[in-house]
Amino acid sequence: MTRLLIVEDDDMIGGALAESLRANGHDVVWARAGAQALDEGGSFDLVLLDLGLPDLDGVEVCRRLRLAQPGTVIVILTARSEEMDVVVGLEAGADDYLVKPVRLAELHARLRAHLRRGAPTAPERSLIGDLVVDSASRRVTVAGREVVLRSKEFDLLARLAAEPGKAVGRETLMADVWDEHWFGSTKTLDVHIATLRRRLREHADAGTIPEITTLRGHGYRLEAGPEIRSQP
Repeated sequence: MTRLLIVEDDDMIGGALAESLRANGHDVVWARAGAQALDEGGSFDLVLLDLGLPDLDGVEVCRRLRLAQPGTVIVILTARSEEMDVVVGLEAGADDYLVKPVRLAELHARLRAHLRRGAPTAPERSLIGDLVVDSASRRVTVAGREVVLRSKEFDLLARLAAEPGKAVGRETLMADVWDEHWFGSTKTLDVHIATLRRRLREHADAGTIPEITTLRGHGYRLEAGPEIRSQP
């Protein structure tokens, strides 16, 4: 049974979410404030987080939860719909961003996709330049130095590394890494790509790393030859 944390101060919304998720077989803990969420004991498989909390800003709660539980999936569920809010939330460590109101069927589909984890189409081990993506151990290294990635960042890199040099469409990436029945915006993909590029560039001094190229109107390509090189 998966353990889920709902962080929501609205009694009607929180109660409906808790009831629906429990009916789908999840062990649910409901926190009505940010401090309460941060004080909850044990680890969670997934956190469903509202941003408009009465005590702490949800973005700060997201940052603290990410530091405390790096392997936990964090899904923001909020009324804040501006593009900058989405970017800030994802940069704070969230794996996904949903805007209220959202249909329960869509919510359950998204949560199932996150809880499945993993990119089944990726080979067990990919080597491009000095970059090694090992799906069996879920580790990424550059010339032997480990690159620490969040779950979806790893899945995204593994999917691109499965076909180096090949253009992969946005819809294909969303289906393979998130869910085959993905609903809504692909902004989540753009933010994860930006973060993934930054994490890889932080290790450019260790060796050669392939570039992730943006293909406007289509998707992305992990170059077959190394593009990012350490400087002399």
